[in-house]
Amino acid sequence: MKLTDAVNLADWYQTHKRNLPWRDTGNPYHVWVSEIMLQQTRIEAVKPKYEHFMQELPDIASLAACPEDRLMKLWEGLGYYARARNLQKCAIVLMRDYHGELPADEDALKHLPGIGPYTAGAIASISFGIGVPAVDGNVLRVLSRYVENEEDVRLPSVRQEAEKAIRTVFEQDHDPSFVKAFNQGLMELGETICTPNGTPSCSHCPLCMSCLASSHGSWDHIPYRSSLKDRRIVERTLYIIKDGQRFLLHKRPKRGLLAGLYEFPAMDGFADEKKILHQVETLGFAPVHIRALPEARHVFTHLEWHMHAWEIQCAQADLALPSDWILVTKKELANCAVPSAFKTYLDWYSLHG
Repeated sequence: MKLTDAVNLADWYQTHKRNLPWRDTGNPYHVWVSEIMLQQTRIEAVKPKYEHFMQELPDIASLAACPEDRLMKLWEGLGYYARARNLQKCAIVLMRDYHGELPADEDALKHLPGIGPYTAGAIASISFGIGVPAVDGNVLRVLSRYVENEEDVRLPSVRQEAEKAIRTVFEQDHDPSFVKAFNQGLMELGETICTPNGTPSCSHCPLCMSCLASSHGSWDHIPYRSSLKDRRIVERTLYIIKDGQRFLLHKRPKRGLLAGLYEFPAMDGFADEKKILHQVETLGFAPVHIRALPEARHVFTHLEWHMHAWEIQCAQADLALPSDWILVTKKELANCAVPSAFKTYLDWYSLHG
């Protein structure tokens, strides 16, 4: 990229940047948490969660010491819960090895749990003004269109070329204020102007005069992205046991999908009423009434849950449950970390009791 274009982009960012709660603080902790939250999650969904998270866990020390169930509850609604666990793992390492501070070094950042090349570059450049690239999907789209690169953006070579182009800019101007504005300008441009869906707002883009995809009208097929495999469909049946006014929840294993979160009991496949009642009795409960609930779907990155559900009212009993099962009231249910995969049923009970 020409330096004049890079300067224009940095100036554009200073004038047109959105007012977001993690911007302009310069606090590495704020930048780190916001970047992790923003991975595969919309900005509008992140803003209220970020502000509440910072109120509850204002620094690295409080994050490191936070009980897991509380951390999962604070992360609820953002999805990809492994991000929250890696945040805490990283915070513990920072408390142990870095006096509770994020290091001002790209390579050191990359070696911390849950911090990859993009996040390391974002923290290093935005917080410390270090001239290193921070290349995410938005930046790849902007730079691919700028040079009219029609290669598959999933190829490592395309990302490497983008990183090389940014490093070349910083070799010419490595002033910290420019570094911060330029990298954030690339991100902002991809999020607001050079968008992936619909027609980009080229007339408002500070790179328009030099952008080859804009000049040649090729933006509609750049960047090229090869398709992923079709999502695998998984059929599940939930059996929501109510013991009087209490709900039965199961805590998922510490590894794998939705690790360590609470869920309504479930079995693979679509089960009929007879099979569900047998399963409930096997757990030691005495069913009194059963009814079908609405069907639901939830889409993950590589699979899709199709869910049937039954509510089973049981006679209240004092059962000795295994450690990964709990009975909670409706009020307590609201404080448990239950993933958004079950939002249909959480919403249903908030309306119907």
